[in-house]
Amino acid sequence: MMTTLLYDGSFDGLFTAIFEIFEYRYKDVEIVSRERFHQENIFAEIHEVITQPDKSERVLKKLEQNLGKQGIYKLLKVFLSEDPELEKVTLSAVKQSVKNPQQNILENYADSDIMKISKICKSVDRESHRMTAFVRFEKMQDGIFFSKIDPDFNVLPLIRKHFSDRYQDQKWMIYDLRRNYGIFYDLETSDFFYPEEKLDSKNYQEKFHDEERNYQTLWQRYFTKTNIVERKNLKLHVQHVPKRYWKYLTEKW
Repeated sequence: MMTTLLYDGSFDGLFTAIFEIFEYRYKDVEIVSRERFHQENIFAEIHEVITQPDKSERVLKKLEQNLGKQGIYKLLKVFLSEDPELEKVTLSAVKQSVKNPQQNILENYADSDIMKISKICKSVDRESHRMTAFVRFEKMQDGIFFSKIDPDFNVLPLIRKHFSDRYQDQKWMIYDLRRNYGIFYDLETSDFFYPEEKLDSKNYQEKFHDEERNYQTLWQRYFTKTNIVERKNLKLHVQHVPKRYWKYLTEKW
């Protein structure tokens, strides 16, 4: 019987689900985020996954031993790609790595799932590079530089370090229109922020065109009136990569 593991869509949730597949010795399984779940197989057994960071970290620690930090970095990019098959190929990679601990299974391109991971990573890399190359900042009245982006993939965690290193002498914000969150740098640290009110691309184009005064309106309405630190959308927060995994988000090892 097929077992469907439902998780919360978070990075820790995904690897908690993978841990429990080994823990409960499930054979015929699939991992699906609750947001995308539509039960098609009425005979499937549903297993509700409760996200547990300690379980997630145990899987990642084992993978780091087998694949190195660069291997974890690739799996992070697969997660951030939002690809419909991200759970399937990630689980496949973990199973292969556990079975062949002495090999870097991510280089076995003869395997269709590993090839899929390679293609996803290349696409995410291209999008990350595009964002670092073409982000355009506008100066706000209070001196903070603001930019909006609408990337095909969830690349904000991947480009955070680039902008933090490059623009250390000015406050700036980068906001992802599609995913309704952003990065804020305050001259000391860069962290994610989560507006309570969603602003999508269509509404942005209708309400806030590329005129300076409209950027000011956007800034005042969505960010200045409430302390950014307090504007935490916790449901959204779990979708992104927790700080303890940021060590994998650099290629300078």
